[in-house]
Amino acid sequence: MICITYLRVSTDRQGKSGLGLEAQRKAVADHVVGKGEIAAEYIEIESGKKNDRPQLARALAEAKRIGAVLLIAKLDRLARNVAFIANLLEAGVEIAAADMPEANRFLLHVMAAVAEHEAQAISDRTRAALAAAKARGVALGWSMPGRAGEQRHAARKGAERNARQADQHAANVLPVIRQIATRGASLRQIADELNTRGIKTARGGLWYAATVRNIMAREKEIEAQAA
Repeated sequence: MICITYLRVSTDRQGKSGLGLEAQRKAVADHVVGKGEIAAEYIEIESGKKNDRPQLARALAEAKRIGAVLLIAKLDRLARNVAFIANLLEAGVEIAAADMPEANRFLLHVMAAVAEHEAQAISDRTRAALAAAKARGVALGWSMPGRAGEQRHAARKGAERNARQADQHAANVLPVIRQIATRGASLRQIADELNTRGIKTARGGLWYAATVRNIMAREKEIEAQAA
């Protein structure tokens, strides 16, 4: 069995799940032991809510080209969206998950549909509860009296969260940057390759030499804080 592995992390979910790149890489490597080999690896740094996955598209194209299996560590590395998974299945590529070897095309459809239904149900209940509260005259959000102090606290927490997410994004992308840099690539060349691979910056934009330099500087700051 020849496999193309697809690894995905996102700045807002990796810390909660504990399933980073190295853990995913180990899971897929363990899965193929005695069964085959990994021909190529594709890494995506993107939110699971977004269906635009350039690296996934490349992984699927390569798997189809060489007749390989697209292997992921966990099923939630793919979007929890039935239409998205249906499109994947229609690509004509066999898909496998290390955490659920028995998964087949039918099961993937069912799991995606259930997850999508649950997400919609939660959203509907939240909207209904807020509408009912508003109809009773309940002040919602920051319009509630006496919440100025809470608002300032929330702003500080938000800034701290953004900083943590930036650090997490740096930790996710730095292994890729270091890998490219080992070939003697300049900052500009590193930026160009990140853009070619479809890897976004922490703000979802394109890479430039300056942003690559900033990420590398952030690595030194993180190491200094940990020392």
